[in-house]
Amino acid sequence: MNIKIHIDTVVQQLLQQEDTEGNKRITIEDCGPKQFEVVLESGEKQTIKGAYHLSNLLQELVVAKKDEVGIGSISLADIRSKPVARISKMIRDHYWQMLTRQLDEKGIKAIVQDEKSSTSQYRLYIPFHDRDALEYYKELVKNIPSIHIEILPEQITPEYVWSINDQPGILALGLDQKTKKGIPFVVPGGRFNEMYGWDSYFINVGLLLDDKQELAKGMIDNFVCQITHYGKILNANRSYFLTRTQPPFFTSMLLEYCKRYQDGFTKDWLRTGLQSALKEHQDVWSQEGERLLNNGLNRFCAQGIGLTPETEEGHHNHILEQYKPDSSVSLETFEEQYLYRKIEHKALDDYFVHDRSGRESGHDTTYRFDDRCADFATVDLNALLYKYEKDLAHIIEHYFGGTFEWNGQEYTADYWLNAAQQRVEQCNTLLWNAEKGNYYDYDVANKKQSQFEAATSFYPLWAKMCSDAQAKEVVAYLLPKLKSKGGVAGCTKEALKNLPKDAIQRQWDYPHGWAPHQMMIWKGLLNYGFEAETKELVYRWLWMIIKNAIDYSGVLPEKFDVVNCTFKTDAEYGNVGAEFEYIPDGGFGWMNASYQLGVTLLDETSISDLNSLKDPDLIFI
Repeated sequence: MNIKIHIDTVVQQLLQQEDTEGNKRITIEDCGPKQFEVVLESGEKQTIKGAYHLSNLLQELVVAKKDEVGIGSISLADIRSKPVARISKMIRDHYWQMLTRQLDEKGIKAIVQDEKSSTSQYRLYIPFHDRDALEYYKELVKNIPSIHIEILPEQITPEYVWSINDQPGILALGLDQKTKKGIPFVVPGGRFNEMYGWDSYFINVGLLLDDKQELAKGMIDNFVCQITHYGKILNANRSYFLTRTQPPFFTSMLLEYCKRYQDGFTKDWLRTGLQSALKEHQDVWSQEGERLLNNGLNRFCAQGIGLTPETEEGHHNHILEQYKPDSSVSLETFEEQYLYRKIEHKALDDYFVHDRSGRESGHDTTYRFDDRCADFATVDLNALLYKYEKDLAHIIEHYFGGTFEWNGQEYTADYWLNAAQQRVEQCNTLLWNAEKGNYYDYDVANKKQSQFEAATSFYPLWAKMCSDAQAKEVVAYLLPKLKSKGGVAGCTKEALKNLPKDAIQRQWDYPHGWAPHQMMIWKGLLNYGFEAETKELVYRWLWMIIKNAIDYSGVLPEKFDVVNCTFKTDAEYGNVGAEFEYIPDGGFGWMNASYQLGVTLLDETSISDLNSLKDPDLIFI
């Protein structure tokens, strides 16, 4: 039943009665009567009961607000719908659009603003050779005096990026050749209001599931633009990320789009994508001494000078205190001297190489790296590059007849299959631990395996890099250590046992669980036939999402504490997406995607159990 209602009046009455905490949300922590009467046009009254249904009412009112006098139509069926379907519908019909951005006349003002920077001057940086972009953006901002256009140098160096730390800005992305406007993209959410690297892969998984074809294609096209003009897929398209890349998922994005929309691309489009992938592999991952190690494996190794400028004020105080020469120099003075290169400090320089590299890995931060990220050939990166090389072979074989010429060199499918085979052999030599039946990062500096046990050890299953026997051993050894009530934790509890009691709780470690890990582990388990284990992990993750959404006004945050099954965490960076008014502001990109994927992997019985919030510990004994 649809009813017309005066939105503003009902919202005001509803909040006045039910929102006792005054945060413009209705949760189980509010002390209202949890019962509200809606008056229909006929004069009939409908009673809405419970925090979940009342928060649904509030959300539907906000979505329905359409005209100046605030009259809108809402559906009682939507308000009373079961949670599994409702959350999925909100993601599909509303949240993706809420997270969509475009560098056009309507969207540019919102995008150039950056919560991670205190600057009041907004800058838009244009690639040196992108003349079309320069013409487009000059015209776009000619009546927006607060936005200044800057042209990047032809060669982007760490020294240049350091020189503009106090002039941060957004980096231009791709232009649609037909409309000559900025290509839309989907952001993670919250303060992350730009296009992020590996977030975009997982977001695209959700977009493909929800048939958002143009958005999914646009994400790929924007990555092509980044590789072409910035030399890499960036950590994100802000100026201070110009020397940092991200975990390599680009070929996966290409192939998954082509599989989903077999008639939705041209061979020329795929050729451009393949050329970009080859360029990324060669320029980012194949330069020895940088991200390529002399043992044939790869590491994260971001360039940059000095402090990372996007961090919150005071974030690095504990590090600066350790390296400050003596008490006669204040922390503020020491930071300024180091920040502006008035003093040299090799130990701090080394620390920030590792700090940037950890951020480049996507896992910022974790005790897995022990502030030494660039010293490790990591399981996750090398599994991803194994799949990247297998993907290149597949694309060349199945779409280009087995050979492909690029940059003066002819590549064959066999070339990339051989590269992948060499990588897996080195992974088996350096990363595989036959005694324990698990993968570990390799500490290059100390020439030994790290013994830190983390969810990233499942990446080889996702990439189909391991044998059936290896997969079975990893599942038997590691999964019980990582599995918690709400899904898989970022690392085992035992991995942190030697930390001091006052150690900072790092967000990629136990007890936190993250959507990308869940999604990759699900696929990895299914790759090797572990269907029962997959079903259990999917159920636990979705149960936790739904429980928090029911109790807390539909919240879909960046991450969860999977041990206590709550979005209320004590991690160093808080929890993006946990704070909003009225309705989740798009949720969070990869959390949305994990939900949509998880729903497709469960049967009707499990969906029914989720709707009734049946405790997973009662199902999976």
